[in-house]
Amino acid sequence: MARIALGLAYDGAPWQGWQTQPGGRTVQDRLEAALASFLAQPVSTICAGRTDTGVHALEQVVHLDAPVERRMESWVRGVNASLPPSIRVQWACPVGDDFHARFSAHARSYVYLLRAHRVASPILHGKTGWIHRPLNLEHMRQAAAYLLGEHDFSAFRSSECQAASPVRLLERLDITQHGEFFVFSFRANAFLHHMVRNLMGALVEVGKGKYEPSWMAELLAQRDRRKGPATFSAAGLYLARAHYPESYGLPSLSESEALLSHLGIQL
Repeated sequence: MARIALGLAYDGAPWQGWQTQPGGRTVQDRLEAALASFLAQPVSTICAGRTDTGVHALEQVVHLDAPVERRMESWVRGVNASLPPSIRVQWACPVGDDFHARFSAHARSYVYLLRAHRVASPILHGKTGWIHRPLNLEHMRQAAAYLLGEHDFSAFRSSECQAASPVRLLERLDITQHGEFFVFSFRANAFLHHMVRNLMGALVEVGKGKYEPSWMAELLAQRDRRKGPATFSAAGLYLARAHYPESYGLPSLSESEALLSHLGIQL
């Protein structure tokens, strides 16, 4: 059997996250149903990073072992024909048997889009986070600096997190402002459950002026999730990309990454 990697984009609002559930209302359930229709037999998939309910993906990577041969363009068009409009295969690529969507990735990038305005937008509902107060960009950037590097992120992990270790290497945390919109770009070797949303909750509290930027260092040192603010909304969170060694030959610049690059967002 040939191993195939697929790049997916999806709107997470209609779905109960990535991972399969008995009710079948997950992205993985719908993708595997579409693949079964395309291949005329069931197959299983493994993803780069599981997303929660309401979290979107600009480029989720999955792999599967294909029991039949198909042209790469057929993988895109054929599978998409059986998917709902909120899920789309963006590209397909043959990979070696040593490729693993999760374990071969050396880093992952998330983007959070936040709108600061006194009234929530019905048009952007589910696509951006929202806060009704202005935010101090410089203070949030100062707070973000304390998070860079390798740390025990216990203060920012969910109580349901199943990771063996809370230690993660946060390689990048950039914050930019575009009028009333703030874009938060995260890159790490891996993320804990709810880690980005919990970091967002703390950064927003600093941006509102409730805490000084140095409060972020205190939270890290305390390693106690109960000391931090509530988990922030999933609405504005996007899995932007999983990063792999170039030797696997995956598409080097996806449409979503090109768009983010145009906006000055680095992954």
